[in-house]
Amino acid sequence: MSAAPVERASGHAGDAVAQAARRRTFAVISHPDAGKSTLTEALALHARVIGQAGAVHGKAGRRGTVSDWMDLEKQRGISITSAALQFEYRDAVINLLDTPGHSDFSEDTYRVLTAVDAAVMLVDAAKGLEAQTMKLFAVCRHRGIPVLTVINKWDRPGLDALELMDEISERTGLTPTPLTWPVGIAGDFRGVLDRSDGSYRRFTRTAGGATIAPEETLPAEAAQAREGDAWEQAVEEVELLAASGQDHEQSLFLAGVTTPVLFASAVSNFGVGALLDTLVDLAPAPTGMPTADGGVRELAEPFSAFVFKVQAGMDTAHRDRLAYIRICSGVFERGMVVTHGRTGRPFATKYAQHVFGRDRESLDLAYPGDVVGLVNANALAVGDTLYVEPPVEFPPLTTFAPEHFAVCRGRDTAKHKQFRRGIEQLGSEGVVQVLKSDRRGDGAPVLAVVGPMQFEVATHRMEHEFGAPVELDRLPYSIAMRTDEESAPGVLAAARNAEILRRADGELLAVFPDKWGLRVLQQNKPELTLEPLVAAQL
Repeated sequence: MSAAPVERASGHAGDAVAQAARRRTFAVISHPDAGKSTLTEALALHARVIGQAGAVHGKAGRRGTVSDWMDLEKQRGISITSAALQFEYRDAVINLLDTPGHSDFSEDTYRVLTAVDAAVMLVDAAKGLEAQTMKLFAVCRHRGIPVLTVINKWDRPGLDALELMDEISERTGLTPTPLTWPVGIAGDFRGVLDRSDGSYRRFTRTAGGATIAPEETLPAEAAQAREGDAWEQAVEEVELLAASGQDHEQSLFLAGVTTPVLFASAVSNFGVGALLDTLVDLAPAPTGMPTADGGVRELAEPFSAFVFKVQAGMDTAHRDRLAYIRICSGVFERGMVVTHGRTGRPFATKYAQHVFGRDRESLDLAYPGDVVGLVNANALAVGDTLYVEPPVEFPPLTTFAPEHFAVCRGRDTAKHKQFRRGIEQLGSEGVVQVLKSDRRGDGAPVLAVVGPMQFEVATHRMEHEFGAPVELDRLPYSIAMRTDEESAPGVLAAARNAEILRRADGELLAVFPDKWGLRVLQQNKPELTLEPLVAAQL
């Protein structure tokens, strides 16, 4: 099982623009259990990358999805780490970054969105927009990422389709512009009305949804004869959408004003092919990347990339360290020597791979929009820039709002070096944010995470990977705000139960037990610097 092979011809800078135009680099975002891993598998199935879709629920006797590889993922049947999948479809090269979808996901989930050009927002038809979906959408909005929406699980009982459109509009501020419309209510999914030509795409179930669902395209007259009232209702609702101006306009989609909508059932493979076609036809290709000095690194300029994720322990036999880079310009050739922006030192790229779940494939060439795994990249950290002259620096990656905090102490004082090395490693990967507290000292750092399962991941890896068992003492904080040296004393003097913590990058954070204490402080001391982090729930 492996992804489609990448191009093997020799690469030159002139190829970068043409090859970038073929790329579609996106992530799937949603609330837990909305079907993200199932959709990832279904997309790979439709692209003929795999022969049969697996189950994702971790039940006895069922296969796990190809993108879930960590031991904890296999035990729980969930996605904890992000996977990068690349495959070809039609004339395009699809780069799909799968983001962890459980309720306790990490900052890594958010950071993946810094490496994509579009996002697919997966919405459970029965539950609508849920909390984690809105957090991820906030990151997309912050970065100006166009969002395409898929209403999933239409084969199960759920909300009314028009009600879902209203909810999307009210809660995201985007105008939904459905490209397809369901024939049959939620739970009675017969097919979709294609708004582009008024035809009917009728689906046929397959055993367990393990293979591609056959589709039959019928003209409106035949659809009317076959489906009767269900077709008439779909036609009437589509007319309402047209009357309210909810028609797709590409410029508004790219500008983040509208979101195209598709209806699907990922587990049954209904509507998945339409999603792939829509991504190829509508999702933006890579463009020049803004730089830290306000300029743009154009696609045709020499090679440049940034590190958006670092993952250790993927290969248990070798304990290697994999850095994921998003290529921004030029052509990447395996073995090329590039400059590591943070240190100014040369960096050799001898071991470069495409990563398909846990499977790997060496590559010779890659282009803007591609994601490449650099093996044993011990010198690289999240946010680092790699380039070939002329130098370039990309803006620092956003740090997101942690909501859970714990003091970390080693159980064995004789293993201090392993403890320190492990904490530094987890911090550089973005598994946790490592904070220091004056009241506790360097030997007891505070770990801050977006979701509490990352504490479990951290303790598991500290013991089994670094040989330094730890214990965590949870702290009562749930909100972190950015502050500065001038405001820190005022925060401590005026706020009950607040604390000032310093992040590894030098940033000062003021942490609070709840939003009410924070609001009182802001009302009483408006002159203090207290700035929210991205995806903060205030």
